[in-house]
Amino acid sequence: MAHIFLDESGQFNKHNHEDYFIIGSFTVGDPRRTEKQFRSWCRTRFPKKMRAQEEIKFSQNNIDDKLRIKTVKFIAELDVRIRYCYLKRQNIPNHFWRKKRLQSGILYTETINALIEQYLPSTDCDVRIFCDQRKLSGISKKEFQDIIASGVLSKSPAKTVCTVDMVDSKSEPNIQIADWITGVIARKLENKKLGDDLFALLKNNIIDEGMELFKNKKPNHCD
Repeated sequence: MAHIFLDESGQFNKHNHEDYFIIGSFTVGDPRRTEKQFRSWCRTRFPKKMRAQEEIKFSQNNIDDKLRIKTVKFIAELDVRIRYCYLKRQNIPNHFWRKKRLQSGILYTETINALIEQYLPSTDCDVRIFCDQRKLSGISKKEFQDIIASGVLSKSPAKTVCTVDMVDSKSEPNIQIADWITGVIARKLENKKLGDDLFALLKNNIIDEGMELFKNKKPNHCD
């Protein structure tokens, strides 16, 4: 059985200081173990005023650098196997735009598909994909799930079963781990404080170089 947990960092078309949209993911041999260990870490290592939170995000400003580094080291020791992809917002192709409005749900679906393809072909006959809840402009949740599952099944053994779940990260510690992983990758790509140092802590967990989507496309509407 293969479990794939993923989360994103950045926005597709909001004007902020971020150039990239990143999808980070990981697989692990025993997701129940990582769930319990990460929940325990958050409840014992973070300041008391934060321990009652349902979710502690990588991007929270009230986390000091020492604790951020220790938490990333802890995640690296969980034996997570990481894959990721990313895109520059300015390189989003024109066909994702309709009447000057970005079809962000369709773009998100294609980005997830590109990431999941990195796990294929797979010999696992039960593939379970978990991502955070989000609004999908231009596509329904079921269409999104069907497209991702179809991509997996097309490159898997005949009897493979694939499920795609959009879950609330507050109730799924493994999605929270994916948030931290993706946050580290974003720091690295955006050349922000500690980006190189944090990324180096996860380097041995990363399988293959991250894939940049639409790398050769001309800048357009996102400028």
